[in-house]
Amino acid sequence: MQFEKTKIRTIDDFPTPGIKFYDITTLLNDREAYHAVMDEMLKIAREVKPEVIVALESRGFFFGPVLAYELGVPFVPVRKKGKLPAETFQETYNLEYGTATVEIHRDAMPKGKRLLLVDDVLATGGSMNAAIKLVEHFQPTEVNLLFLMELAALKGRDKLKKFNTYSLLQL
Repeated sequence: MQFEKTKIRTIDDFPTPGIKFYDITTLLNDREAYHAVMDEMLKIAREVKPEVIVALESRGFFFGPVLAYELGVPFVPVRKKGKLPAETFQETYNLEYGTATVEIHRDAMPKGKRLLLVDDVLATGGSMNAAIKLVEHFQPTEVNLLFLMELAALKGRDKLKKFNTYSLLQL
């Protein structure tokens, strides 16, 4: 998928000095590249047969709802603290440049479902680990993980070894 890799813009020192930010708006603005990415993600999603798609705010929302729509399954958002209006489960995790808290509604889904968690990038694994802890409240039968890109040097995959983890691009 070299074509899509060229569509991701790299911004140095954002949001803080020393951080390299991978801007996917350039990929999203290219119809062919975005369609190619969605086709690949959909192929993987069909293989794992999720009963619910869960995506992480905010860039996971560019992919998760489309997959849920195409598969005809529910979509559940994992959002930043304070963004969901009803009772939530919360999980705090470390970022490369601080901490963050994410939430999921306590009534987001029934227990015992096969899940596909979707996000744009696998870096250190912190945000996905937090999302996994959130969905564990719903006692899923299976959890699969899907990312657009993986920053292999940060070894986030090592923290997710017990899950089927898919990424389209290695950066």
